[in-house]
Amino acid sequence: MFSHIFVGANDVAASKKFYDAVLGTLGIAPGHEDDKGRVFYKTESGLLGITKPINGEPASAGNGGTIGFSAASAEIADQWHAAGIANGGTTCEDPPGLRNGGKLYLAYLRDPAGNKLCVLHRPK
Repeated sequence: MFSHIFVGANDVAASKKFYDAVLGTLGIAPGHEDDKGRVFYKTESGLLGITKPINGEPASAGNGGTIGFSAASAEIADQWHAAGIANGGTTCEDPPGLRNGGKLYLAYLRDPAGNKLCVLHRPK
């Protein structure tokens, strides 16, 4: 459904460190910085970009928005969460765990710019 998602960052280097760590737990290679200072993570299913806002205003997190990532297991979701905390992210929502009657395993973080992220594993 989605081709790409961009998140704003005031400190692209700090955000790259964070995303390299959390996305690395999901098997995604470190981001590549282009000549404009933007960082890109490319997979077969889409692209995530990190950039300073092109209008020159400070980056801010969208209120009510969440970007979700898939994890192959609850253990990987926990690794994702721990990597985020260790690399400048902050936990939000409830602690990582089962939700919706055990049908979903979720973990939430805010990145260094305040963007809300979630990793989801669907237990079988």
